[in-house]
Amino acid sequence: MLTRKQHELLCYIHDRLEETGVSPSFEEMKDALDLKSKSGVHRLIRALEERNFIRRLPNRARALEVVRMPERVIPLKPSAASVTLPPRIEIPMAANDSVIELPLHGRIAAGMPIEAMEGQSSLAVPAALLGPGEHYALEVSGDSMIEAGILDGDYALIRRSETARDGEIVVALIDEAEATLKYFRREGQMIRLDPANHAYSPQRYQSGQVQVQGKLAGLLRRY
Repeated sequence: MLTRKQHELLCYIHDRLEETGVSPSFEEMKDALDLKSKSGVHRLIRALEERNFIRRLPNRARALEVVRMPERVIPLKPSAASVTLPPRIEIPMAANDSVIELPLHGRIAAGMPIEAMEGQSSLAVPAALLGPGEHYALEVSGDSMIEAGILDGDYALIRRSETARDGEIVVALIDEAEATLKYFRREGQMIRLDPANHAYSPQRYQSGQVQVQGKLAGLLRRY
């Protein structure tokens, strides 16, 4: 299944090849998808290559070939980002044995950023793990947060927020295309996203490239 941005880019490349026989430039793709930088285009291209939807033709500049088109794409609202925040859910104060169904919005990277996938399911969560506010859940993919006790396959319980303080673990949406789970820190006009694994390096972005979409409120792990 492709995300909305991946599907948009694939269709744009396909249409341009049909019309002109030449794949669009990265600048044209950036403008067509209304992204802030070409780095987001590069990541989308890489994701489509890894999923065998496109391939690069060797020894030719700007040479992309569409290998196949998706059979089915789950429609999203045109203005939705890769992680679409759930409907507003007020979490009541509840007894320890109460259970709340949270929207489960697919997988999020705890490694190099990957596309966050839309989900249609829910996750039953003990209310005692949550405070007041609006929450949703994401399945963790990757190992870059293992030193914070966040493992591949865990379920991150996220409290909706558009702001964060230095040192908090957040869902960060990068270039309106990809999401990752990292420590949030400011460095002047830059945003630094820190892993919790010495095998990974911090990621630095212009402040306009990063949107906070929630803060880690808890974890669930299944054995």
